[in-house]
Amino acid sequence: MADTRQAISVDDRWHSPIYGERYDRTPGLRPAERRAIREMDPYDLRRKRAYNRTISQWSAIQRLLEPLDVINDLSSIQPASREYRDVRDATAIVLLRCAELGQSYWAWTSEEWLNLLGGSHSHFKRGAPSWADDRARRIICVYACLLGQFDDFHRLGKFGRLALAGRVFGHHRVNDEVARLRQVLNRWGYKYGQSDDTTVQAVACQLFLINRSPHVEDLSTELFDKVRRNMLLTEEAIRGIYSVQRAVAALGFCSEPPIYGGAIKYQVAQAVGVPQKWQTWVERWYNTSTMTPQVRRHYRAMLFKIGRWVAAECPEAADPSKWTRQTCASWVAAVVRMKVGDFNERNVAFTRKREGEPLGPSTKVGILATTRTFFRDCQEWDWIPRRFDPQASFAAPRNIRDAIGPNPRVIDDGIWAKLLWAGLNLTDEDMVWNRGGTWYPIELVRAITLTWLFSGLRSDEIARLRVGCIRWQHDGTAIPGDSQKVLARDAVCLLDVPVNKTGAAFTKPVDPLLGQALDAWAAMRPEQPHALDRRTGQRVSRLFSYRARPVSIAYINTTVIPMLCKKAGVPSEDIRGKITSHRARSTIASQLYNAKEPMTLFELQAWLGHRSPSSTQHYAKISAATLTKAYSDAGYFARNVRTIEVLVDRDAVTSGAASAGEPWQFYDLGHGYCTYSFFEQCSHRMACARCDFYAPKKSSEADLLEAKENLQKMRAAIPLTDEEVAAVEDGQAALDRLLERLADTPTPSGQIPRQQLVPATATPLPIVEVRQGKPRQA
Repeated sequence: MADTRQAISVDDRWHSPIYGERYDRTPGLRPAERRAIREMDPYDLRRKRAYNRTISQWSAIQRLLEPLDVINDLSSIQPASREYRDVRDATAIVLLRCAELGQSYWAWTSEEWLNLLGGSHSHFKRGAPSWADDRARRIICVYACLLGQFDDFHRLGKFGRLALAGRVFGHHRVNDEVARLRQVLNRWGYKYGQSDDTTVQAVACQLFLINRSPHVEDLSTELFDKVRRNMLLTEEAIRGIYSVQRAVAALGFCSEPPIYGGAIKYQVAQAVGVPQKWQTWVERWYNTSTMTPQVRRHYRAMLFKIGRWVAAECPEAADPSKWTRQTCASWVAAVVRMKVGDFNERNVAFTRKREGEPLGPSTKVGILATTRTFFRDCQEWDWIPRRFDPQASFAAPRNIRDAIGPNPRVIDDGIWAKLLWAGLNLTDEDMVWNRGGTWYPIELVRAITLTWLFSGLRSDEIARLRVGCIRWQHDGTAIPGDSQKVLARDAVCLLDVPVNKTGAAFTKPVDPLLGQALDAWAAMRPEQPHALDRRTGQRVSRLFSYRARPVSIAYINTTVIPMLCKKAGVPSEDIRGKITSHRARSTIASQLYNAKEPMTLFELQAWLGHRSPSSTQHYAKISAATLTKAYSDAGYFARNVRTIEVLVDRDAVTSGAASAGEPWQFYDLGHGYCTYSFFEQCSHRMACARCDFYAPKKSSEADLLEAKENLQKMRAAIPLTDEEVAAVEDGQAALDRLLERLADTPTPSGQIPRQQLVPATATPLPIVEVRQGKPRQA
C-alpha cells in the first residue's frame, strides 16, 4: 500500500495552551487563597458582576484563575450566552474543591478529578455542589485534561467524546484528523454515518484525549498497547480499537494490531489451587512448546487440572522430575474414575448441568494424551530424567479405547435439505447483526453460507480461503474471465484449499453454484490489507475479509447456522446434539459415500484432505437405505429360504377328519405329493425317499386329490442348509452327494432309503424361489 502520510507543518500542529513556566504550579493552597475562596460564597463566584473581578478577593486567587481563563477563552463563548454561565459554574466548582482539599488543582490526581467528575450524572451531583448541572461537568472535563494528567475517560460513563475533543483541541482540527482515518477505512468497507463510523470516531477522539494530541501521526504502537493493557476504553469502544490501529498502521505511523485486536477475550485458565512448583513447570512448557496457541491454551488448562489432583492426592509429585511409574498409574486410575467438575478451576455453566456424571471416553483419552505430551516433551528436552515411558505409562485402558469409534454426527437428510434451501434463498430480510455488533454485505454472507453447505471444509479452512481460490475448467482447459459467463453444466469448478491441520494445501472439485457465489463476492469485495496467516506465517489476501478484519472462525456457528435454522424453520439441535459447522463436513462426506455412484473411501479421503483412510472413516457413514439395498442385493433370505406349494384339503379340516389322523396337507413335489405334516423338518425333503407318506401323482390317491373341488393352494417357506442350496444351484453332482449322505437316514415312516427296493429320486424337487413377488423355478 502506498504511503499516505501527510506532512504537518509546525504552525498547524496543536500545542497545549497550558505550557512553559508562566504559571505558578505550587501544589499547596496558600492561606490567603483559601481565605479568599471561603469569604466568597458560591453566589459570589458564579454571578456575572463577581466574575468581572470587581471585588478584592479575586486578586488573591489570580494564579488559580489565570489557567482557567486561558482554557475558557479557547471556546470563544459570548458573555451573554447560557454556555458562559456554565463556564462560571465550572470555575466556581473547581475553586471550591481547591479550598476543600487545601490543594491547588495542579496537585490533583486522576482519582481526585474522577471524584469530582463522577461516572454518571448522579455521581457528579454527589461530587459537585447541588446547584451544578451536567453542562458544567463538560467544562470540568476540559480542565481535567489540560490541567492534570487525567486519562480515565473510560470511567466517566457515557459522554460526548467528539464534543470534548473538540473543546480541547478545536473542532476543525479533530474533524480533519478523524477524516484521515475515515478515508482509509472507507476503502475497506466501513460505512460513513453508520455504526461503524460512530465507533471509530469515538475511539479516535478518546485516543486523542489520552495521548494529549489530536494528530494521527502521534498515535504510536506503545499507546495502543497501553490502552489494551490497562483497558482505557469502555467494553463497547474496545471493539473499534482494532480498526483505528489498522488505519493508523496503513498510514505508516504504527505497527499492525494483534490478529484479534483485543476484541475477543480468550478465557485463560487460572492456576487456582495448583502448587507453585507445578505451575512453574507448566508455564515453562507453555512458553517452549511449538504447538498452535489454541492447542497450547487447551493443554495448559488440562495440566492445571493435573496440578489440582497433585495438590489433593499426591503433593510429593508437584515436581515432574519426581514422578514414577507408580505415580503414573495413580493418575491413570484417577482419570478413569473422574467425573464432570472434578479438579476444575471453577464451575462453568456448561459443566454445572452435568456435574457429577462420569467423563466421556473421548475426554478421558484427551486428558491422558495431554499428560503424555507434557512428559514426553520434558524428557526430550532433557528437563527431567527418563524414569518411565510416557507412551506406555499414560496409555488409555483398552475398555476406554474400545468405547471410542467412528461416529459421525450426520445431520438428518430432511433437515439438511431445508438448510440447503435456506442457504440458496437468502435475502436482505434474513440478514442479522453479528455477535460483535457489526454487519456484513449479503454477498459475503451468501458466499460463506454456500461454502459451508457445499465445500465440506473445516471452519478454519473456510475463514482462511484466499482471493483467487476458485478456478474454472472446461474439458481440462482453464477458463479465464467471469464465471457468470460459464455454463454450470459445462464447467468444472475447482477450489484451492489452504494448508490445514492435517496436511498441505490441495485442490478439490466443488459445485459450480459455490464458485459463482465466491466470484460474486470477490467482484464487489472492497480493497483489504494483507493479513498474516497464522499457520504458514505468510502475508496473504483473505477472501472473507471486511473492514480490514478477517471473518471470525466462530462466525458460522454464532451467526450463519442460527440464521439458516430460523429461515428453514428447523431446530438448532437434533437427536445428535447442536448443529455446528463441523457436522456439515460429516453430512456431505456421508452423502458422497452413499450416492448412486458413490465415491470410494480413497477418493473421499482425497476430497476431504485427510492423510489416511482411518480419518475418513470418522466422517463417512453408510446410510440405512444404502445398507438395506446392499443387504437385499446380497439375497440372504432368497438364498437360504425357498417356498413350496401346498394343497390344503378344506373338507378334511372342516369335517374333523384331519383331527382323526387323515392327511389334509399335500406338499407338491412335482412327481408326487408328501402328506407328512412336518415336511419342512424332514431330512429327505430335497430328495424324497418315497416313504409311506409319499403319494405318486400317477396313482388313484393323487387322482382323487386332484379331483376335489374344495382345495386351497398355499406356499410354505422352507429353510435350506448349505448342502441343499448346493443341490439346487450346483446341479446333479451336489444332488448325488446329498443322496449318499441321506442313504442311511430313516424317513418319517421309519424306512431306510438304502434298504428300500425303490431308490430315492435323483431329480431335485421343484422348490419355488420368490424374487420381487414373482415365483420362478429354482
